[in-house]
Amino acid sequence: MDATLDYINDNLSSTCKICGRKSKYISYTLGVCLNCIRIHPDKTKKYILDAHKKSRKEFSLPNKPPGDKGGIKCGLCINDCKIKKGNKGYCGLRKNTTGKLIYLKNNKKDRAVVDWYYDPIPTNCVADWICAGCSNSGYPHYSYSPGTEYGYKNLAVFFGACSLDCLFCQNWHFREMAESLSPIKTIEELVNSVDYKTSCICFFGGDPSVQIEFALAAAKKAIENKKNKFLRICWETNGTMGRKYLKEAVEISLISGGCIKFDLKAYDVNLFFALTGSSNHNTLNNFEIASDYIKKRKDPPLVVASTLLVPGYIDEKEIKKIATFICSCNPDIPYKLLGFHPQFYMSDFPPTSKKLALSCLEMAKNCGLKNVDIGNKHLLI
Repeated sequence: MDATLDYINDNLSSTCKICGRKSKYISYTLGVCLNCIRIHPDKTKKYILDAHKKSRKEFSLPNKPPGDKGGIKCGLCINDCKIKKGNKGYCGLRKNTTGKLIYLKNNKKDRAVVDWYYDPIPTNCVADWICAGCSNSGYPHYSYSPGTEYGYKNLAVFFGACSLDCLFCQNWHFREMAESLSPIKTIEELVNSVDYKTSCICFFGGDPSVQIEFALAAAKKAIENKKNKFLRICWETNGTMGRKYLKEAVEISLISGGCIKFDLKAYDVNLFFALTGSSNHNTLNNFEIASDYIKKRKDPPLVVASTLLVPGYIDEKEIKKIATFICSCNPDIPYKLLGFHPQFYMSDFPPTSKKLALSCLEMAKNCGLKNVDIGNKHLLI
């Protein structure tokens, strides 16, 4: 799936199937440009649906969240799948076999399609410049030392399923895990991996939303086992989990000194749909709810936002909308603008330019946000 820079630099271009404009910043997979997505959603919808159908089919995943009449309701995330007998949910992990919704193959809630690894601190975490493990934030209440916790590590927990279908996915390999339902590991195995040098756990993927019950149970047990030692619980999520699960996740981060990092992929509903195949309604609502908790703990920051700067689709106008929304929740919320690398079904694009990143940075600050940073700087061209 990964594109090479040699391929990208050939100045290949695509033509918008609506307006006829030709540009290297029009996705070959989508076949429609940013402007047409914004102002002609009725005309672009067919091409967008075809693109997501193609990306889902490759990994034997349903084209869209099932809404089968009389189907069993899942209820874990925004997709609200209703699955009839013989079918599976959008994430691929739940199936209606004999009139009962089965999770994975054995329906045991202490298991998940998940893997993990140790990431020595300082990590490449989205929140690295403001988190308790890599900055002066949170010391001495939530970290072992001021500045970077050298000698300690983060347990990076990667879930092999997701509630969205991002065509630009930087971690698209999770789909292979969802398709094969492998590896499957237990809460006990995860908790036993938290040793005395582990000072934080970050749940990401894929996304923890579709296996959130496992993540919450593992986080609670790990904190309990750590007793009086620091163990910050953090989340990198698209924010699509059900409301009750979101509140539980935020509260765990609140008491442990961790944070919840929302990936705000786009604010325009049509653009969000084009890039992810879904709606951003639940993500934005959940972000507002999480922001209400900030008054309970201002240091280290509890809620963090990020946006991947996908060339040709995420521009200054979109960043203005996102930054204005974040600012309306709380201007102190840290915001990370991330450099894009060609991946998955948008591998025909160049990486983010320095010019775009700096322009978006300035735009976000002008909207009133007090703490904006650029991530993945090594990818910028």
